[in-house]
Amino acid sequence: MLERVAVIALPETAVFELGVLCELFGYDRTAEGLPGYDFAVCSPGGRPVRSHAGFSITTSHDLTPVESADLVAVAPYGYHQEPPAEVLAALRRAYDRGAWLMSLCTAAFALGAAGLLDGRRCTTHWRHTEALAARFPAAKVDPDVLYVADDRVLTSAGTAASIDLGLHLVREEHGSAVATMMARRMVVPPHRDGGQAQFIETPVPALGHCDTLQPVLTRVLAELDREHTVETMAAQAHMAPRTFARRFRAETGVTPHDWLTGQRVLLARRLLEDSGLGVDAIAVRAGFGSAATLRHHFTRRLSTTPQAYRATFQHRAA
Repeated sequence: MLERVAVIALPETAVFELGVLCELFGYDRTAEGLPGYDFAVCSPGGRPVRSHAGFSITTSHDLTPVESADLVAVAPYGYHQEPPAEVLAALRRAYDRGAWLMSLCTAAFALGAAGLLDGRRCTTHWRHTEALAARFPAAKVDPDVLYVADDRVLTSAGTAASIDLGLHLVREEHGSAVATMMARRMVVPPHRDGGQAQFIETPVPALGHCDTLQPVLTRVLAELDREHTVETMAAQAHMAPRTFARRFRAETGVTPHDWLTGQRVLLARRLLEDSGLGVDAIAVRAGFGSAATLRHHFTRRLSTTPQAYRATFQHRAA
């Protein structure tokens, strides 16, 4: 049973996620029938830790509570610097004795430095997933999800996803009823659908490196509502379809179909955010032809439906 929780704060700690851990596990709600925890915020040597917001946090403990905690959580920190060796050793010992290990946002880099992400699915904020995968190539980084639970190692995406992961652990340890009560007390949903793919900023594609195909791609982007195939694009490039497909992958890194679908989803996202068009009209404008086809590709790429995406991101006029 989850009873003892130790949170490790490191330099440049992120105060929102640290606050989430305090709210979930450090707030006494036993009078309301919710579980109580022996809770400690720790730092190496018990020294003050500077936050990313510029002020310092004085912790009450050194790393001693980590040695007996049922849950060891690491708040996000300035991940460009590796945590002290004593922190990494404490994380390894916690894992070896069967404790839950939880990282929020960039704290996944601490688990990676401790060797706890090797061969394991994990995530972090979408802005840092490539850096996490590059630094720890043995980790299986998933950039699309809000959180990952792989055995007893838990990792979350950024900011609000830390709430999702914390409630997931509460649900695992205490059941859905307790997790729902705690979510209601925090005024948040007990569970969010979809993943962080829907929050990733997808820029207009840079075509500067597509020397041969740039005129074709530029024309296709301007006419996404029309039908495009490898054959029609190859004809515009004055190439045989097989030659075009090989050249396309060499210059863009993806197949023509994958690139075209991605650009259509991107246009649909913008229309859902900025226009009042219905989903059927957006499907036609983006070249999907039907709302059903749009929903299929949109959900596969972003793990959410067009309607749910619009409800979250549409810019409403004042």
